[in-house]
Amino acid sequence: MQRSDLRQRLKQGEIVIGTMVQEVRTPAIAQILKQVGFDFLMLDMEHGAYTLETAAEIIRVARLVGIAPLVRVAGPQYELIGRILDQGALGVMLPRVECRAQVELLVQSLKYPPQGKRGMSSDAPHSGYDFRPLAEFIAINNEDTIAIAQIERKAAIDDIDNILSVPGLDVALVGPEDLSVSLGLGGTDAPARVQAAIEAMIAAAARQGVVSAIHMADVEALQAWLARGMGCVMYSSDLGFLMGDPSRGGLERLRAGIRPATLAPVPGQARAGGAGGAGD
Repeated sequence: MQRSDLRQRLKQGEIVIGTMVQEVRTPAIAQILKQVGFDFLMLDMEHGAYTLETAAEIIRVARLVGIAPLVRVAGPQYELIGRILDQGALGVMLPRVECRAQVELLVQSLKYPPQGKRGMSSDAPHSGYDFRPLAEFIAINNEDTIAIAQIERKAAIDDIDNILSVPGLDVALVGPEDLSVSLGLGGTDAPARVQAAIEAMIAAAARQGVVSAIHMADVEALQAWLARGMGCVMYSSDLGFLMGDPSRGGLERLRAGIRPATLAPVPGQARAGGAGGAGD
C-alpha cells in the first residue's frame, strides 16, 4: 500500500503546506504540484465540478507520486465521504461545520471499526491493490486518514471547544471568506471580529490538541498566521496560480512594454480607388 506520513507530521508539530485544486482535471496536476513541492492537495468537491471518476484519477496519481490527496466533500453524508475514501483520498475536509455532531459523523465515516463505522472494501483503489491481512489493512488506514473540520460559521466559533474536542479530529481549518460572511460584513469592526474569531479557534485548537489551519492566497498573511500558532496552511489554488503572477501580472507587464510598430504600406494598396477602378 502507498502510505502517507502527513498525519504523523501534523501530530509531531511539523508545518505542512498544501493548495486547493478546483478547476484542473488532468491527473498530471498531482504530479505537477508534487514537483513544485507541496505536501498535499485539497480536491474541491464542494464547489468544484469534479465527478467521482475524475477525482479518482487525480487521487491515484497523487498517491503514486507521494503528494497526499485530501478532498473537501460537499456535505456530511456518508456516501460522499466513504466513496471518495475508497478511491484513495487520505483525508476529508467537511465544510460548513456548525456543531459537534457533524464532526463526530466525519470521524465515524473516516475510520474503520472499532474507531468508527466506515464500510469495509479492502480491495478498492485505496488498498493500492496490495492486499494485506485485514487487521493490518484496518490499522494502516485508521492511522493514515486525516479528519479536517472547516470552521467557517459563527455557530462553530461560539461552540469551538466542544466541536474541536471530538476524538479523532486532526485539523480545524478556517474558511475566512465564509466566516466573514457569517460574522457579518457590515461595520468598520468587521475585520477585527474575523481576526478575533480566528484567534479564538487557534487557542481552542491548542487546548484540544488539534492542528489549526487556514486557506488564503496572501503569502504574508499566511506567514503571520503561522507565527500565531497555525501548523498547516493552504496556499492559493490552481485557479489562483493561473490567474495571478506570473500569468496575469506577466501579461500586463508584457503588454505595457509593447511599442507601436512602423508598418510599411502593402504594395498596390497605397491609395484606395487607384488605377483600374479596384477601389470599389
